[in-house]
Amino acid sequence: MPDWSGTVFDELGTVGVEEEYFVVDSDGVPTAGSDQLVYENDAPEPITGDVDHELFKFVIETRTKKLDSPAQAPEAVRTIRKTLQEYAAEHGFQIAAAGIHPAADWRLQEHAEKPRYRSQLDRIQYPQHRNTTAGLHVHVGVDDPDKAVWISDEIRRYLPLILALSANSPFWNGFDTGLSSARAKIFENLPNTGMPTAFETYEAYRDFEQQMLKTGSIKDSGELWYDVRPHTGIGTVEVRIPDSQDRVGHVDALVEYVHALVLDLAARYEDGAAQTDLRRELLDENKWRATRYGQTADLIQPDGSTPSVGEIVDGEADRLGVTGLKDMYDAESGAERQRRILEESGAAALREALLIEPRI
Repeated sequence: MPDWSGTVFDELGTVGVEEEYFVVDSDGVPTAGSDQLVYENDAPEPITGDVDHELFKFVIETRTKKLDSPAQAPEAVRTIRKTLQEYAAEHGFQIAAAGIHPAADWRLQEHAEKPRYRSQLDRIQYPQHRNTTAGLHVHVGVDDPDKAVWISDEIRRYLPLILALSANSPFWNGFDTGLSSARAKIFENLPNTGMPTAFETYEAYRDFEQQMLKTGSIKDSGELWYDVRPHTGIGTVEVRIPDSQDRVGHVDALVEYVHALVLDLAARYEDGAAQTDLRRELLDENKWRATRYGQTADLIQPDGSTPSVGEIVDGEADRLGVTGLKDMYDAESGAERQRRILEESGAAALREALLIEPRI
């Protein structure tokens, strides 16, 4: 059983980055590759032990080591990506990234054999059978369990902005969904996903996690797939809402912003700030707006105003002293870029464009 004492929450400001990718063939088409890349061969340093597979055999995940600061993240992420690309190429594969791969038909892809995933498929059925999604998860260390839960509660108001900026999945089974992040909706069909309610204290969150395990609702705490969660295993606040990013500079921007947010909220907690009263329904509405409209969304604020994503980005960049957020907003969004490339150059060009940066 997990250790729920809360003692793992002992460091503030450390960083970890998990990225989910698609294994594709020489034409950029998703193909089963996790057996070769995870089980049949040993990944080289520095990714030895840090490459795993997901539900489908064409989806794999990497994770950085624990980093002392966000300044270390860009090099760590680039090193992992380059090493993974080279390792995949040795076995005849390429690596792509998006929230959903436009050429992935869930009915034609193989599921992983891992007992954990087979159990999920049997228990969850259709929603998990079609879950061909890929995300970016950012961990930030927090040095107190109650503080971690307070931050997780409070950071929910910023999650729709993060989704709007990261939205990178307009296509589902080759069909243009009209959404900026189809991943957000496909993933929300699973249980224990989406915008969580406020827990307020570590005891309340711990009791909920224990109840879910004891009632058989989940098999392990990793099956609490909410958009943000206090990670009771490693002592972090984990933001899970972004789509996977093909452009590495967008990863940099999201990591920088999430880290700055967590530290800002930690300082507010330490100063005795009151929790913002956030209606779950308005959080869900803002997430829907981000899902549908991406960077062109207007998001409802606690005071009732509805600024644009661009206006919020300007305010957040100035408030927190981050630079990557504006650069990401000023660039073509992932959803817009995918649609443009498909229209201008066709499906093969789109598959090529989703190969991850930096390229070999």
